Amino acid sequence: MIASVNRRTFLGHSGIGLGTAALGSLLGGQSSAAPKPKGGYPGLPGYPNLPVRAKRVIFLCMAGGPSHLETFDYKPKLDELNGKPMPDSFTKGQPIAQLQGQNLKVQGHLTSFKRHGKSGQLVSDFLPWTAKMADDICIVRSMVTEQINHDPAHTFMNTGTAISGRPSMGAWVNYGLGCETENLPGFVVMTSVGGRNPQPIASRQWSAGFLPSRFQGVEFNSSGDPVHYVSNPGGITLPGQRRVVDAVQALDRHRNLKVNNPEIDTRIAAYEMAFRMQSSVPELVDVSDEPQHILDMYGAKPGDGSYASNCLLARRLAERGVRFIQLYHRGWDHHGALKKYMDICCGITDKPTWALLTDLKQRGLLEDTLVIWGGEFGRTPMYQGKGGPGRDHHMKAFSMWMAGGGIKGGLTHGATDDLGYHSVEDVVHVRDLHATMLHLMGVDHSRFTFQFQGLDARLTGVEDARVVKEIIS
Repeated sequence: MIASVNRRTFLGHSGIGLGTAALGSLLGGQSSAAPKPKGGYPGLPGYPNLPVRAKRVIFLCMAGGPSHLETFDYKPKLDELNGKPMPDSFTKGQPIAQLQGQNLKVQGHLTSFKRHGKSGQLVSDFLPWTAKMADDICIVRSMVTEQINHDPAHTFMNTGTAISGRPSMGAWVNYGLGCETENLPGFVVMTSVGGRNPQPIASRQWSAGFLPSRFQGVEFNSSGDPVHYVSNPGGITLPGQRRVVDAVQALDRHRNLKVNNPEIDTRIAAYEMAFRMQSSVPELVDVSDEPQHILDMYGAKPGDGSYASNCLLARRLAERGVRFIQLYHRGWDHHGALKKYMDICCGITDKPTWALLTDLKQRGLLEDTLVIWGGEFGRTPMYQGKGGPGRDHHMKAFSMWMAGGGIKGGLTHGATDDLGYHSVEDVVHVRDLHATMLHLMGVDHSRFTFQFQGLDARLTGVEDARVVKEIIS
């Protein structure tokens, strides 16, 4: 009679088990017998492999797609043609989301633009606080993406592909470069809401995909316990919890001597991280040590779940060595009543964003922190609206800005056509954004790979992606 052997045991006892192969890949080809570092994950051997300009990233995601034509991209021709038919030369054969088959009319700007700072950058009146940062930020007016609806466009912005299940950029960064802190996750996500039609954000947007799961983002809650179950229930003491964690880890290590599965190593690390977070997270969110003028500068009211409070926490996370911090503000989907909701969204986000950049700069953190602001796509030059003029989804042109971490401040890069429909000059694809971000963090994107399904997968994909060196100081 043949003994029953489960698949994992068979592979684990084979000459090259699945766990051994995966762990070898994780360690960049080193033997799985190499000594494991104590504490946080150190990153891949050989990385960074370029000069480091940015040690961390704060990505400010304006979920829903802010209108570039009401923020950073002034087009006089748009006002000249306001209310007139949209020229076919711009739209013929082009993908249009909800305006397909309709009579397309040009929608002029719904605000004024002025030049600001010594650099004279054009910023709309919706963003008076951003205007104060004109000499610190690089505005990229020529962004393009490949997806025209929210969820796939977020997926593309986060992973470089519309295919679900791929690793997010924060997971890639932590996989390659490791975590600077032992007491907090290397990748933290926070969300806030305010504006029109706040689109849901799926947790797979910060997934580790096919990378080991330890690199996925950890979502901090907007109110209540910042992380689920971070507080012990009644009757459970910290020493008692330590004993439980030690016992579980001992069992996991004993099991892993036989199966050699990297996901068990991940589980061990997760238990340890969870225990450490029970003391580090409450300290992080307790802002009683912040001076009142700092709270006032952000407009933060601790525990209210606002974008302002999340910006303050982002600075505190950056100080504590968190590698990748992602803030989503949901509410920028302005198909109608655009002026009303631009006032709301900018009122919620504009000043706290300025406060974050100013605070980082005052503390000497901005020089090695890369801050990125933008949505998943832009908006159309054509009219759409119920309850007032609005704009539809648009992937052929939109604006983002970057600051700190080796970026030239006071610079406008790229341009769109006369109506802001197509990016036509110094076009920057989302994958170029990823390549540039990795470059500033000391990673050559073309060599930064992980074997998946027989391919050397990478964040920037197999298509050509370029580092936008023109915006690097």
